[in-house]
Amino acid sequence: MRGWKVKRLIMSAVPLALAGCDTELSALSPAGPAAAQIAWLWWGMLAASSALFLLVLVLVAMSFGAPRDVPARRWTHTLGVGFSLAVLSVFLAAGLWVGERLVPRGAAAVEVRAHAFQWGWRFTQPGPRGMVETHDVLHIPAGEPVDVIVTAEDVIHAFWVPRLAGKIDAVPGRQNRLRLQADEPGRYAGMCAEFCGVGHAIMPFEVIAHPSEDWPQAVTATARDADSDGGEQ
Repeated sequence: MRGWKVKRLIMSAVPLALAGCDTELSALSPAGPAAAQIAWLWWGMLAASSALFLLVLVLVAMSFGAPRDVPARRWTHTLGVGFSLAVLSVFLAAGLWVGERLVPRGAAAVEVRAHAFQWGWRFTQPGPRGMVETHDVLHIPAGEPVDVIVTAEDVIHAFWVPRLAGKIDAVPGRQNRLRLQADEPGRYAGMCAEFCGVGHAIMPFEVIAHPSEDWPQAVTATARDADSDGGEQ
């Protein structure tokens, strides 16, 4: 297990440092509905901030021209206060709307558990003959909503799979719930997104989305192979 973590750390040193810029850990390359909502909000905020920046550049350019007789009220009340409040109000409403859509509710979802500890993850998911425990690899069915019950053993950690959902804290003595969904089968990188001590960097994990009909058997087979390899996954 330790060898796998060290190898993964070396291979992903740059992605871990620059998570927002790397494809494997990019929140701007969504592969599920929750992540798509977050990416949509990010792009909207980028567009709005770019428009505001352009407006500021235009005003700076205008200040170098001939003097203009412009009422102070137009700049202070209309642009300075009114325009800023309008933009902030729009994005406050959009943020609340997106946040509400990320809260697990409605249709029943597959339930799995993620337990963080220094320095790794223990996952529990259903198999054909009961619950199966894996380390640093979570198995889910593709195309179905999955509720992850997140807990911690020692200090505060954070569960984050950028391409599938937002981040949620793992707090000792508390259960937090996060809903994620993978649109297609595949492998999705995850990480602890809360500094939790000297071993924080060796806490990456992986989410493997299987075709729905193959998921329970794949969970059992993977766990059995991991046991035969002495814990390596």
